[in-house]
This record gives sequence, C-alpha cells and structure tokens, in this order.
Amino acid sequence: MNNLTILVVDDDPVIRRLLEQRLIKENYEVLLAEDGYVGNDTLSKNHVDVVLTDLMMPGDIGGIEVLEYAKGLERNIEVILITAHSSVDTAVEAMKKGAADYLEKPVNFTELFLRLEKISNMRSLLRSAEDLRQAMDVTESTAAETIQNLEVLAGTLQSTIDSIETILTNDELSADDKIADSLDILQNIY
Repeated sequence: MNNLTILVVDDDPVIRRLLEQRLIKENYEVLLAEDGYVGNDTLSKNHVDVVLTDLMMPGDIGGIEVLEYAKGLERNIEVILITAHSSVDTAVEAMKKGAADYLEKPVNFTELFLRLEKISNMRSLLRSAEDLRQAMDVTESTAAETIQNLEVLAGTLQSTIDSIETILTNDELSADDKIADSLDILQNIY
C-alpha cells in the first residue's frame, strides 16, 4: 500500500474520475475536488501529502492559488500541476513558487507514478533522517548523563583515595589502626 494521500483538483469530471481510478488502482488514498474552492476547503480539513491540480480552472482559484494555499498550510505538501501545452511557462513559474513538478495533458500515468514514487521515497528518507536525528539526540543525552555520573564517581573515588593516603601516612596511628580506619572508609564508599 502506498502511503500518500493525494488530493485531485480538476474541474473536468472525466479527468477527475480517470485520475481517481488510476490512483486507487495503485493503492493511493484519493480525495477529490471539482474546483479550487473545494480543493482549498478539503486541504484545510484533511491531511494531504500531494495535491494534483489542474493549472487552469474557472473562477478565482486556479492551480496557482491552490499551490499557494497548500504551501501556506504546510510547506511539506507537494503540489503537481497538470497543464495544457500552451501554459507550460505558467507551470514553470509555479514551480518557482514551490510546485514539485508539472505534467502536460493528456496525463502520462507512467510519468505521474514515477513522480509520486519519487515523492514517496523522499518522504521516507526524510522520516528516516528524522528518526536517526532523534536516536542521536537520545544517545547524546544518555552519553552526557553517563559522563556526568562517571565524573561524580571519579571525584568520590579520588576523595576516598586521598583520605586513605592521609590515614596511611599518619605516623601517630598504629599499623592496625591504619588498616581498620582505611577499611571503614572503603566500606562506606557505596
């Protein structure tokens, strides 16, 4: 099962249905929106990994506006624009605004699935890197605590050695008293 949730935003019901069927067949979770207004509303109410949106749609909210809204909600949402050949320049401009990629109509599903696989792989790598960073943080914290405990133990042992040395070099004590006092100190270390 693919781990991406994809929002398809397109005003053409045939394209919307075709994308939905092909994506579901590849085991993606799919949400649909018939225009930019519904697309933005869906984005605000659902977790979405990828937005697959038509660049040109009727109304004030086209693919660029959906892109800007998605990136405003969460910069990790990837947006792929679907564009007619005549609007490639606009699609390139959209990529400068954060779009992950664009596809020309009619959609080549092999290209689409390669792009989605690339996005999925990148997200997996980012999750692995985050897991590694967290593990390193825990290891670093544990190592710091261990070092601190060893420093305290080393200080305690040095103090004990100094006390025993003082006893053993005290000429006023008998040999038996030196041994007894030194053993008392050693028994009280822990």
